[in-house]
Amino acid sequence: MIFRQLFEDISSTYTYLIGSEQTGRAILVDPVLPTWQRDLEVTRDLGLTLAYTLETHIHADHITSARMMKQEVGSGIAGPSLDGLPCTDVPVDEANPFEMDDVRLEALHTPGHTDNHMAYKLGDRVLTGDALLIDGCGRTDFQNGHAPTLYRSVHDKLFTLPDDQLVHPGHDYHGRWVSTIGQEKGRNARLGQGKSEAEFLEIMSNLNLAHPKFIDHAVPGNQACGECPSDIPEHLQKYCGEMEQSPQG
Repeated sequence: MIFRQLFEDISSTYTYLIGSEQTGRAILVDPVLPTWQRDLEVTRDLGLTLAYTLETHIHADHITSARMMKQEVGSGIAGPSLDGLPCTDVPVDEANPFEMDDVRLEALHTPGHTDNHMAYKLGDRVLTGDALLIDGCGRTDFQNGHAPTLYRSVHDKLFTLPDDQLVHPGHDYHGRWVSTIGQEKGRNARLGQGKSEAEFLEIMSNLNLAHPKFIDHAVPGNQACGECPSDIPEHLQKYCGEMEQSPQG
């Protein structure tokens, strides 16, 4: 298996490229619109052909490049079946893991950040999306988020994985790339360190975070599998335009 972690620095999003060495086909998990050309270039440089894009959830801070990839190279669009998006080609849920050739991604329904959020277990790795971040977690105050549900998702689904399971988050804002389940259980300031549900709820209720500046455009855009709104304000155009520089994690 080929595995690469790619970074988009406008929304601090990690995209994961997973390729089959047997067939040369690849999946991009949580691809971001401004880096679609970069991601295709990396895929081709590795001798791979993009077969699918796969989402962990409907994002509020960036627009997926799933639709663009499908237009450019004919890749299929996969995502949580619970979202019920008409533009999804392959619905994924816990009963129907995502499989491509010799690559198997086991879906773990981990709601709380959003109601239909999925994490994906890939061998000794787990792609946690926004449910579990390094020393943190996604917020729970929009898109049917629910802090008690997120606490249970992490403790019942993710923290029951082996301690040495590698954690690959959907975002990081401090230059960190990877963690482990054991590290998050021991160090995560919101969900680890033996924090009770009541302590977690107290933390989440006092974050006092600003309204996401791109959410009103990102959510409908992602419900259409990556359609950038035509009326997007000029100061937000960078979320849809191609990046001049695309650093990788």
